[in-house]
Amino acid sequence: MRQIAFRQALREAMQEEMRRDDRVFLMGEEVAEYNGAYKVSQGMLDEFGPKRVIDTPIAELGFTAIAVGAAQNGLRPIVEFMTWNFAVLALDQILNTASKMLAMSGGQVGCPIVFRGPNGSAGQLGAQHSTAFESYYANIPGLKVISVSNPYDAKGLLKAAIRDNDPVVFMESEVGYGDMGEVPEEDYIIEIGKADIKRAGKDVTIVSFNKMMKVALGAAEELAKEGIEAEVIDLRTIRPLDWFTILESVKKTNRLVIVEEQWPFASVSSEISYRIQKEGFDYLDAPIRRITAADAPMHYAPNLVKGYLPDVERTVKLVKEVMYMKK
Repeated sequence: MRQIAFRQALREAMQEEMRRDDRVFLMGEEVAEYNGAYKVSQGMLDEFGPKRVIDTPIAELGFTAIAVGAAQNGLRPIVEFMTWNFAVLALDQILNTASKMLAMSGGQVGCPIVFRGPNGSAGQLGAQHSTAFESYYANIPGLKVISVSNPYDAKGLLKAAIRDNDPVVFMESEVGYGDMGEVPEEDYIIEIGKADIKRAGKDVTIVSFNKMMKVALGAAEELAKEGIEAEVIDLRTIRPLDWFTILESVKKTNRLVIVEEQWPFASVSSEISYRIQKEGFDYLDAPIRRITAADAPMHYAPNLVKGYLPDVERTVKLVKEVMYMKK
């Protein structure tokens, strides 16, 4: 199977859906003339023209409002944010209009729209450009939240998101756009709301998503050297949350460790922990443990960046703790 970059997988998803449905269009800062801040939309202006690939001013609230209005009137916009840190400015439209309109209109007015862009930290970018937002948006009824870790999932889930009739928050990673992965040339769709077991194992379940999957899989590799078989699950979709796949894994391994980039309070791992202890308490042989970002803003200094984010070493240590092994 061919290997393509994460950004190309996203581009192909948008191109294929725009060719299939002329109601689909892309808008955002620098998506057209500059070919995208991260070159995700490279060449799309040439193919689809300025009415379907639209450069916007640096005004997230304004252009998001335009897109939401278009979605409510029969079009299917894709809104690219240069980073989800900037999308905070558009939260009024996402929260108070896009997510609520179907309910407020008694099912008469939907909002089929995709909000997408890079999420979380990307190295030394400072506190205001380094927040992971999955739990923020997953807390909003009416939204679907997808957070992908590899090119194959990115393409299949973005196509599904564009076709979905509900507003979808689609989170990528700035440091992952160049990652290579196997992606088939034929058309395919991945169902929203299904987690994926990336590595099978029998001793402990490790759950993660987005770029923290590299930490989870890296930890599994290190643990395998010591004879510990970790089962690694990629959530892929945060809302709806496929906690049943996690539960079935815990029934087999009896231990659960969660790795995420969120701040710890009211995070995705908090919800997973509640669900699994409620439905699978009798299967647990150890407390559920998690490793998250530090409960603080992420600052610029490289030593603070390193200490802020989960890593393989600390994840391995945590797994050994739930297995009651010597640290």
